[in-house]
Amino acid sequence: MYDRKSELIQLLNLQPHPEGGYFTETYRSEEKLSGTEATFPAGRNLKTGIYYLLGSDDISHFHRIKSDEMWHHYEGSSITIHLIQQDGLYRALYLGKELSNEQKPQLVVPANTWFGVTVDEPNSYSLCGCTVSPGFDFIDFEMAGRYQMLQAFPEHSEIIRMLTKPSV
Repeated sequence: MYDRKSELIQLLNLQPHPEGGYFTETYRSEEKLSGTEATFPAGRNLKTGIYYLLGSDDISHFHRIKSDEMWHHYEGSSITIHLIQQDGLYRALYLGKELSNEQKPQLVVPANTWFGVTVDEPNSYSLCGCTVSPGFDFIDFEMAGRYQMLQAFPEHSEIIRMLTKPSV
């Protein structure tokens, strides 16, 4: 089953993602924001979409973006999306197909929420899709620094150490 990860990387032309894992953009709307919105500049695409692949040996490090991000599960292991909200509350969301086991095939990570992802099954992978609105732009992408996260949320030190790179 794990050979499927390599196959998907090749078939879907996936590239390494800065947060960890692999991705490729599949959609960027032609329609753009007018500029009357306070949070996003004129010319921002309304929606974007990607394939996102994470192996159980990969880490999706804590990061955040300025838009809501909707996740869709396609195949492979279920995943846990670890969130630390702006008020410091930790939540775990379970993306997968086992509805009777608290999993959902589609979930939303709210804008400006720190989040990282782990694959639930060892020696596995998960192929997901992510839809962002307003559309994703790397200018809105912020990787979490371990030191800063530990200072802000010391009560979540275990998950922060697991899903951040060591501070330099």
